[in-house]
Amino acid sequence: MLLLGAAAAAQTPRTTPIQITAQAIDAFDSRDTSLTQFGSLRFRGGLVLTSTHRDFGGISAIRMLADGRFLALTDKGNWLRARIVARDGKPIAITEAELAPILGPDGRPVASRRNWYDSEALADDGGTLYVAFERVHEILRFDYGRDGLRARAQPVGVPPAMKQLPNNRGIECMVMPPKGQPLAGTLIAVSERGLDSTGNILGFLIGPGGGTFSVKRSDDFDISDCALTPRGDVLLLERRFSWTRGLAIRIRRVPLSRIAPRAVVDGPELLSADMAYQIDNFEGMAVHRDASGALVLTLVSDDNFSPLQRTLLLQFTLVGE
Repeated sequence: MLLLGAAAAAQTPRTTPIQITAQAIDAFDSRDTSLTQFGSLRFRGGLVLTSTHRDFGGISAIRMLADGRFLALTDKGNWLRARIVARDGKPIAITEAELAPILGPDGRPVASRRNWYDSEALADDGGTLYVAFERVHEILRFDYGRDGLRARAQPVGVPPAMKQLPNNRGIECMVMPPKGQPLAGTLIAVSERGLDSTGNILGFLIGPGGGTFSVKRSDDFDISDCALTPRGDVLLLERRFSWTRGLAIRIRRVPLSRIAPRAVVDGPELLSADMAYQIDNFEGMAVHRDASGALVLTLVSDDNFSPLQRTLLLQFTLVGE
């Protein structure tokens, strides 16, 4: 029995410690480095992240953990867990970094299954994690609170309409409202660019009071992630790219109370930035309170494992929260 147990453990994929190098970004606006206030956000600082590990990169979602570390997803079907080191409120380094394969129900890496590598959205429900895979339009649940990075997937039933989303335009945004907030216990999932009959972006309510809703689409922006604030606002991270206009990002605020079956939701802009700013292909956003009580937004970009793109980590304070 001991030998069998050892053999089984040896076959279980393990975490891999990696080294991440961080180069500071001191200003968000490259034209005026003295500026720190951008809309409703105050720039705290940023990092350009690099690593020699072949699987580092492609970060598509991020959430802050209760122990102060962050947990992220990569396009290769891996978890990335690490700690942000800060000085005077500014991020200065990344430590304790480790990669681990996202495991399927059988304990094998999910990425070993055809088209299951593209993990794009992450929601946290008090230690239970939900991960959306874009190309297969599926959602998996993980008991991270019990098993950590070795948690095995449990399939989540998804609405038939979600299976009809366009290829590579599937779910990019997920949040799970906690008790005491509207739609508590309902998984909210929004597609990148699955459009309804009027050209707005499709969202899904999975759980009690399920149904579909839409997010007002404007100026060719697509959804790339979202996060939920303590007071009950969904912050939408959006991205636009064209060869003529270049790259741009935007963050909008939508009250959770407005999301309901058949609703079309919209909200004010908190931030808009083009290539004159320190931006890249931002696909991850997390919200947490720091030791002082300030509400911090953490943005991370997906470099698509391309030498032409960067992995950026930026932090802002949401003023007035």
